[in-house]
Amino acid sequence: MGTTFGAGSNAQDASGISGSQGALAQKLGYHLALTYSERDALHWLERRERTFPAGSVVIEEGEETDSLFIVASGWLHGSTRLDNGGRQILRFYFLGDITTTFSLAWGISAATLTAVSNCTLFEVPRSALGKVCREYPRLGALFLAVSAAEQVALSDRLTSVGRTDALTRIGTLLLQIRTQLEVIDGPSGATFELPLTLQDLGDATGLTKTHVGRTLKVLEQDGLIERDGKIIRIVGVEALAHRVAFKDRVTHIATDWLLES
Repeated sequence: MGTTFGAGSNAQDASGISGSQGALAQKLGYHLALTYSERDALHWLERRERTFPAGSVVIEEGEETDSLFIVASGWLHGSTRLDNGGRQILRFYFLGDITTTFSLAWGISAATLTAVSNCTLFEVPRSALGKVCREYPRLGALFLAVSAAEQVALSDRLTSVGRTDALTRIGTLLLQIRTQLEVIDGPSGATFELPLTLQDLGDATGLTKTHVGRTLKVLEQDGLIERDGKIIRIVGVEALAHRVAFKDRVTHIATDWLLES
C-alpha cells in the first residue's frame, strides 16, 4: 500500500482502548478476523477526538457536513423532527458505531445526532473513510455488510412501530439494544445501563411516556426483564425474543464471501 496508516497507533482513546484495538476495529473484528494492517488503517481514522456532554447536539438535521463520527464511549441517537413538533428517534449508537452515515450520500445530515450520555467521538472526514476503503477493499465490503444488516434491523423496528402493540415495540427495542451491545460486551450485554428517559423510549417506539412506563412494568411482572434504577437485565432473552418475534440481525453477519478462496 502507498499509505502508512499506523501514525498515532500507540495513542489511547478515552474509553481505554489501545492503539492495536481501536473502537472501530473492536466492533468490526467481532465479525471478521482483521489483519494488523487493517486494524492500523481503522485506528488511523481515530485521530481527532471530541467530547460532548449528555444532552448536547453533535449535528443538526439539514446541516452541511463533511464528517462522520466513530463512537469511542457513550450512547447517542439519531432523530428527525416531525411537523407537529415531536420527533422520531431512528436508531441508537454505541461503542464502535459510525454515526451520520446518513449524510454520506448528500453531504447534508438527514437526522439530528444527540448525545444521550457523556460521549467521546472521533471525527472522521469522508475523504479519510474513502481512502481506507480504496486501499483496503475488504474493509469497504465489511462496512457495506454491517451497514446493510443495521438497515434491516432498523426496518424491523420501524415495522414494529407501525404494526404491533406496545409490548412488542418496547421488547423489540430492548432486544435490539442488547444485540448491539453484545457485539462489544459479549453475553453480558443482556445487562446494561439504559440512560434513556421514558420520553426517549416513547420517541423511538411511537408511544406516550405513560404507555412506555406501563409496558415496562408488564415486562417486569411477566419475568422477562428486571430493573434497578437505570440498570436493565433481560432475564428471559429467548422468551422475550419468541414473544415479540424478534430476529437478531446484528450478531450473525455472513462474511465468508470476504475470505480468500
